[in-house]
Amino acid sequence: MAAPPQPGPYAPDLPAVPAWLNKGDNAWQLTAATFVGIQSMPGLVVLYGSIVKKKWAVNSAFMAMYAYASTLIVWVLVGFRMAFGDRLLPFWGKAGPALAEGFLTARASFPATARHGADGALVAPRTEPYYPEVTLVLFEFEMAAITLVLLAGSLLGRMNIRAWMAFTPLWLLLSYTICAFSLWGGGFLYQWGVIDYSGGYVVHLSSGVAGFTAAYWVGPRLKSDRERFAPNNILLMIAGGGLLWLGWAGFNGGAPYAPNITASVAVLNTNVSAATSLLTWTCLDVIFFGKPSVIGAVQGMMTGLVCVTAGAGLVHTWAAILMGVCAGSVPWVTMMILHKRSALLQKVDDTLAVFHTHAVAGLLGGVLTGLLATPDLMALHSHLPGARGAFYGGGVAQVGKQLGGALFVIAWNVVVTTGIILAVALVVPLRMPDEQLRIGDDAAHGEEAYALWGDGERFDLTRNEAARTGAWGNGVREETVDHRLAGTGARGLTIQL
Repeated sequence: MAAPPQPGPYAPDLPAVPAWLNKGDNAWQLTAATFVGIQSMPGLVVLYGSIVKKKWAVNSAFMAMYAYASTLIVWVLVGFRMAFGDRLLPFWGKAGPALAEGFLTARASFPATARHGADGALVAPRTEPYYPEVTLVLFEFEMAAITLVLLAGSLLGRMNIRAWMAFTPLWLLLSYTICAFSLWGGGFLYQWGVIDYSGGYVVHLSSGVAGFTAAYWVGPRLKSDRERFAPNNILLMIAGGGLLWLGWAGFNGGAPYAPNITASVAVLNTNVSAATSLLTWTCLDVIFFGKPSVIGAVQGMMTGLVCVTAGAGLVHTWAAILMGVCAGSVPWVTMMILHKRSALLQKVDDTLAVFHTHAVAGLLGGVLTGLLATPDLMALHSHLPGARGAFYGGGVAQVGKQLGGALFVIAWNVVVTTGIILAVALVVPLRMPDEQLRIGDDAAHGEEAYALWGDGERFDLTRNEAARTGAWGNGVREETVDHRLAGTGARGLTIQL
């Protein structure tokens, strides 16, 4: 009698692989989610910890880490379904948990993306990727988390960490979920036809405007910090920026919810735009300042990545080059020229210039997508038949939709961020006291980034005297050196990074 077949990956009955599950799609979406996660942890954590003044390295990195962790818990409790669940309002989904096995292992879907005609007949079915809901929950969490981490860049170097801890869940629920549902989850901007391929508006315009608004209410850093805020480790800053750049393959490549043609186009265009923008920004630095700035190159890389995001999988690669040129020049002008001439921009202390690198670049990308989106790629991605950019016969209507969508995102973030900040201020101070600001990490956390000899410590003249004597053969010369140090007051060295 033949032995019963052994269970394995090629058995005829695989209950863990339902008919709707595409293993390749599921594997890519999980990979894309991991790439986006690496952008935040450790990418932006490393970038923030190194691009700031040494005394703020720990606090800046921790603000990013806390935002990432708190977002995940709020996301699975109520946030995901507010952004991608059933319609509650034209701009908001019904809240609910994403915790139960039955919900998480069912096929992923966007219930509100179904489109009906005037007579109520179904015109376009809802979007249903070929993997379980749990994969979608993870991917969209990573997108939500990085939005809050980017927002934190406007507030580094002075925000009370307890105020930040209260702000992050409120902003996620009251701002991010609104924009995500409106543009991606089947809300009114989605149904209207506003194009946001992978977060030019939902992630970047939102974080830039909200960060600028929050910075206005929190107040500025110390005058000494605003005047000199040099990075404490430029090499680590480059490493963090590199993780952000390469992680963008998942950010834009995961946007179609499948490893399809537009995903491949998006990944190539993302890299082309980033490289072009970096080179453009660097050339402008050389022309106007006489030398290339490494910080400027990282900012140029960032603006190129942000700008192309709104249409990464929907434009030709030559258009990605054009978007990179615009991304490396327009934000450069707003940061280097307009910023110095605007009283409002001068007043608001946007620590890492998130307004310029994300709000300006994100808006720019959205408008350029309205001009450059090709009909063939739009047909693969859009639920609206015949959608295309103005340069391909779409007229000014698509550009008008892009501007209308941007106006909603800007207005909502200004109003809601203001309300949240003022509400938090009733409970806890938004800004650290000046005494703590003068100290930095040690005052905020009781920890410092670098445990270097002599960093604020006094040199112990009696420590390891036997070892020193042995090293010199006799103690005469060592004693002379110690007394000379003590006599001149050189009892330790503070290393200022």
